[in-house]
Order: sequence, then structure tokens, then C-alpha cells
Amino acid sequence: MSGPHLPLTEELFSDALPLDGARRDIQPADVKGRFHTARRLVFAGLIGLWIVLPWVQVGGHPALFIDVDRRALYVLGATFNAQDAWLLFFLVTGVGFGLVYVTTLLGRVWCGWACPQTVFLEGVYRWVERWIEGPRERRLHRNAGPWTADKAARKGLKHATFVVLSFLTAHIVLAYFASLPKTFEMVRHSPAAHPEAFLWAAGLTIALYANFAWFREQFCVVLCPYGRLQSVLTDAQSLFVGYDARRGEPRGKKGTAGAGACVDCKRCVVVCPTGIDIRKGVQLECVGCTACIDACDDVMDRLDRPRGLIRYDSLDGLSGKPRRIVRPRVIAYTFLLVLGATVAFFAAHRRTEFEVSLLRLQGAPFALVGDDVRDSLDLHIVNKVAAPRTFRIVVDPVDGMQVVLPLSTVSLPAMGSAHAPFFLSMSRARVHGNFPVRVNVYREDDASHPVEVRGTFVGPL
Repeated sequence: MSGPHLPLTEELFSDALPLDGARRDIQPADVKGRFHTARRLVFAGLIGLWIVLPWVQVGGHPALFIDVDRRALYVLGATFNAQDAWLLFFLVTGVGFGLVYVTTLLGRVWCGWACPQTVFLEGVYRWVERWIEGPRERRLHRNAGPWTADKAARKGLKHATFVVLSFLTAHIVLAYFASLPKTFEMVRHSPAAHPEAFLWAAGLTIALYANFAWFREQFCVVLCPYGRLQSVLTDAQSLFVGYDARRGEPRGKKGTAGAGACVDCKRCVVVCPTGIDIRKGVQLECVGCTACIDACDDVMDRLDRPRGLIRYDSLDGLSGKPRRIVRPRVIAYTFLLVLGATVAFFAAHRRTEFEVSLLRLQGAPFALVGDDVRDSLDLHIVNKVAAPRTFRIVVDPVDGMQVVLPLSTVSLPAMGSAHAPFFLSMSRARVHGNFPVRVNVYREDDASHPVEVRGTFVGPL
């Protein structure tokens, strides 16, 4: 038998997730303070780094470049090709687990300070909106009023600016995959000359505009699963943006007998980009943007009261208990993080500057030529660095084996590859089944680090 159902109340829902399911336009008020200033600096640094990376050359290539044509990745002078795709396992799992580790310690600091959704929405698009349409009260009054020439002009200018920003953002993203010179070249020509790039840029422009002009906070509270994972990624010692109910309640205006520090001005609510009331406790819609901290600190300053009614703290800290950074979960995560980093280091350390694989030429596994058994093999060499290299091939034959190697040296361009076929022959009288064959390949200018591949000489039983 099911238990009694608790009735849902409007208080359980924020403006971002109202009870009736309707979309409500959230217009956060302006706020100033120490966290606001720090976040602006972080946003400017992240956006600047994102813009600069395709321009900065390291080793003759952009600092970060995903070359789709050559299927290569350039990262701060290091070069990776398709044969290094297995390293993506360590990258993806490392980033994912690193986010889990940071969340355990610092809560949603990623969402509030470094997530691209937050960085571009709060650092670019909403800044443009405030600059064109004015502060919150003016925006709300204009939105509620009839259409006028001023309203149409401001709305039109805002959305035109949003389209331009989305267009530029999409093309900077494209430069990470097609290089800046090629991106400039494609922009100067007709879309028909590069239809794939045009469709990607156009689609990304539309997606960015729709997201930052309309979808906005819904991406965080509806689409992104990260907020819903907080309950399993955090504990009572994790850092949150929280309200000190012990100090703030009961609420009342200044001078009210028995009232707490909170004067119920709702300033923390009107500055929230997701429309929540932080005084109701930790909520999945909270992205940890710290706007409510700055707003509340400003009110406390005006009332000549101590700051920190809303602050960074843990659930235990807000309830008066000491916060412990070192705890079993953190110790376990630290051990796993160090273990993963160690495995990734040694795995990456085994990576070589070139790949060699030994294949068999198409056709029969062996051929009988007179009194000899002949095998036809093919050596595939891949240069994995962004510079030309020359490689020398040395076949280690067994006694009585003859080697025909048409190409003992192979010169490859940067990120190039080539096939070097060779032939092994042996008297049929000495062949009794299969036996191993070893081939060593090394750079002509560095014979100290050869790559050995092994194959099989196939013959009649």
C-alpha cells in the first residue's frame, strides 16, 4: 500500500521551474561586489584564452588545433594522430573524474565560474542586454508596456548584436577545426565553395543565438544533468552558496523585536539568474554564481551588520558544525585520482613518435617459387610528428632466409605515412611450418629508440 502523498506547493518551485510548467522571463538585477569583480576577471581571462589559442603558434601550429583534414590534434606543440585515439580514454575519464573531485570539495564552482554556458551568458550576452536595455526595473517596465519605437529599436539592436556575437563565436569555434587562415579563406568565398563548413557555422550560429537569447537558464536547470547529480557528488562537508538560517531567522525589518539578521528585502532573489530563493536551502537550480552573496553583503553593509548571512559554506558549517576537508570520500577520490594520473603518465610515456605495423600483402599467404617458399609482407609506417622524418628498415632474418627489401629507407612528410613492401624467401627443405619474423624501424638520425614489430613467416607444413 502506498503512503500518503504530500501536496505540491508553489513555494517548492523557482521561477525557472514553475509549478504550471510555463516559461517565465527571468531578468536578474545588477549587482556589484567582490565576487562579481572576481568572476568578471575570470570570465575575461577564459574568453581571452579561448580567442587567443587559435592565433598562438607553438611549433609551427596553433596552440590548440583539431585538424580534421589530417585527423591530427595539436596541443601546445605536442602532436597526436588517429593512432593515439586510445589516449582520449584518459583525457575524457580524467576530466570527468576531476569534475567529480572538485564538486566534492567545492560544490558547483565549475557552474558558477568556468562553465561556457555561464561564462558567455553572464560575461557577454547579459552584459550586452544591460548595456542596450538598461537595468532590471527598466527592462521589466518596457517588456510589460506596449510596443513603441524605442522598444522596437532597443530589442532590434539587442538581437542583432546577439546574432553577430553568435556568428563570431561560431567562426572562432570553426577555426579550432579548420585553422584560422582556412577559416578566413572560407569566409571570403561563396558558401557553395565550402558547404560543409558553412552548414556547421550556420547551425552553430543558430544554436548559440537560440541558447543565449532565449533558452538561457533552462539549459542549466532542464537540459544539463550535472545539477541533478549534486546529491551523489557532494556531502554535508562540500562547499555551497548557502543561507545561514540560524542567524537570519525569523525575518523582520530593522528594529523589529526578536527578528533575525534577514530583513526580507528579497535582494538575493532578484539578482539570481535562475530565479531561486537561496533562503529555502540548497536547490538544484542554484549554479553557485555568488550574486546573492554580493547582494546580501551590500545590504548588511548598509544596515551596519556583519557580512556572511549568505556565504560560501558547507551544510554542516551553516548548521554550526566544523567543516572537515579531509574525509573518507576525499581520501578515496584523491587515491583514485593519483592512481589514474600515474597510469595515464606511463601510458602516454610509452607513446612513440612513429607507428609501425606489419601486414601481409593481399593474395595467398605464401608462394612456391621453384625450391623456395616466398612470403610477401608490407610494412606500414606512420610519422606522428609535425616535421618530416626519414626511417631506416632492418629485417632480422633467421638462418638461411633471403630478404628482398626494395626500400631500406623511407622519407615521410609531417604526419605522413607510407607502405614499404618486402619479400622473404627460404628453401622449402628448411621450412617446417610457421616461425616468427622480426623487423626493426628507427629514425635515421636517432637509432637509439627503434620500434620492433613481429610477424610470421608462413609456409607449408
